[in-house]
Amino acid sequence: MLLNRFFRILLVIFMIFSGFTAKDAGAQTFAERLGWPEGTKAVIFHVDDAGMSHNSNMGTIKAIEDGVATSASIMMPCPWVPEMSAYVKEHPQVDAGVHLTLTAEWKKYRWGPVAGKPAVPGLVDSEGCLWHGVLDVAAHATADEVEKEMLAQIDKALAMGIKPTHLDSHMGTCFHPLFLDRYVKLGIEKQIPILMMGGHMQHIGAEAETAALKPMVYLIANRVWNAGLPVIDDLVTSPTSASTYEGRKEQLIKLLREMKPGITEIIVHCTVQTEVFSHISGSGPAREAELRLMTDPDVKKFIENEGIILTTWRELKERRQRVKSESE
Repeated sequence: MLLNRFFRILLVIFMIFSGFTAKDAGAQTFAERLGWPEGTKAVIFHVDDAGMSHNSNMGTIKAIEDGVATSASIMMPCPWVPEMSAYVKEHPQVDAGVHLTLTAEWKKYRWGPVAGKPAVPGLVDSEGCLWHGVLDVAAHATADEVEKEMLAQIDKALAMGIKPTHLDSHMGTCFHPLFLDRYVKLGIEKQIPILMMGGHMQHIGAEAETAALKPMVYLIANRVWNAGLPVIDDLVTSPTSASTYEGRKEQLIKLLREMKPGITEIIVHCTVQTEVFSHISGSGPAREAELRLMTDPDVKKFIENEGIILTTWRELKERRQRVKSESE
């Protein structure tokens, strides 16, 4: 609580001296700024947690090959990364990023840091694994350790033949105020797009934590954009929650119908459910439902009928580079 208050005071001071207001984020959507016509709804259906398990890999691949999913990110510390990296090398058109992973949340299936315990001792718990939760990481790790681990994960991806189209954050750890600047700095230095929203934030802005920090988010988005990287308008972290599949489908179609123009990333977790995955997590049924949504003909038909554009982080970067070169 004290940290948040201190952080917000610094933010207000910065805004006063920089003359920044939320309106400075611009009336245009980032879709328009990247060259799409006014009113365009562009969506990245993004599959998180690739590489976590064989089931996760199968779900990710199926969602992309047979469904409307357009992008995915890989958890580099996890045991099943080699399978996913082999797939990406065989299918270089796949939009694959690094899911920067600083936690190992499951009880019986865990992993340690890529950089190794001696290099990042604050990231490791008593079991030799990454901490279970975001607050644990914030309480024990330094920003230097987090940056070191993020770099190690990117380097591992490159060594395995993965050329990351983007960076994002497992469980949102990189968005913690203690680590956010390092996350942004890394993306800018590497010139790899990072998950960063700075438009209308219709959905993510409605979440209590984001709403309180909206001005800060706009500032960071402006920094990312000025560094030559793309920014999106909105992020949906939990698109459906209904107890039945049909209920989930209705929720997703409603979301797509009512979302504002701009670039929106919709996060899903897709898993081909087997008995094995049930020993990792109880989230298997929900992940399987999201896989069904990605491959549902009704969802695909709705997207086509509504004129929604499906895009990728690779395309966003290409468009941002084009806009930048045209303005120089």
